[in-house]
Amino acid sequence: METVRPESCEGGAVAPGAQGRPAPEARVHFRVTRFIMEAGVKLGMQSIPIATACTIYHKFFCEINLDAYDPYLIAMSSIYLAGKVEEQHLRTRDIINVSNRYFNPSSEPLELDSRFWELRDSIVQCELLMLRVLRFQVSFQHPHKYLLHYLISLKNWLNRYSWQRTPISVTAWALLRDSYHGGLCLRFRAQHLAVAVLYLALQVYGVEVPAESEAEKPWWQVFSDDLTKPIIDNIVSDLIQIYTMDTEIP
Repeated sequence: METVRPESCEGGAVAPGAQGRPAPEARVHFRVTRFIMEAGVKLGMQSIPIATACTIYHKFFCEINLDAYDPYLIAMSSIYLAGKVEEQHLRTRDIINVSNRYFNPSSEPLELDSRFWELRDSIVQCELLMLRVLRFQVSFQHPHKYLLHYLISLKNWLNRYSWQRTPISVTAWALLRDSYHGGLCLRFRAQHLAVAVLYLALQVYGVEVPAESEAEKPWWQVFSDDLTKPIIDNIVSDLIQIYTMDTEIP
């Protein structure tokens, strides 16, 4: 087993390659985490278990070279393990069938033959491997609860018209979900991610927080004392790179 720390885990969510384009590894991780999210929805997973599955996947490949294992097998095991961690248990058979349908949309569910049992055993064995590589540290603090709290506070600050005419809440949740396509969940604190997606949602719709110019400190620092503007800018930059990559990958 080759244990490494890829550059993408140190330098950003989307490590740049030639001519400023995302590195090939980042593009692979984007595709695979998109698979995790779509498969998770079809399996009826809630947002936190899906976020945990993505985080497990990213954390594993921060420790192991991408070429060492099939990333989609790691993704399937991440879904299986996340279901256990977040107490939303999933059957391996359902994960296999949903994954098979994802790659072969017109196919029937797999028969319970040798191929099925080999794949099932691979998922279970891969889960044990991942637990060892991650040293059984598979519980994470996600930004979701912080974002919910911040949205409630912000709604009370803004006037009713500004809140109702712009989908700030929906946009912030979408930004948070999409952030898991990259490694932001490992690079930044949960509170900082929650504030940054809210900051970007406000910027997108040109909504200003009332009386901010007269306040002693910016509204986002009220939510998190140790947050700085450069941290927000880094998170926003990584999010923009993720969306740029989304337009380039079929």
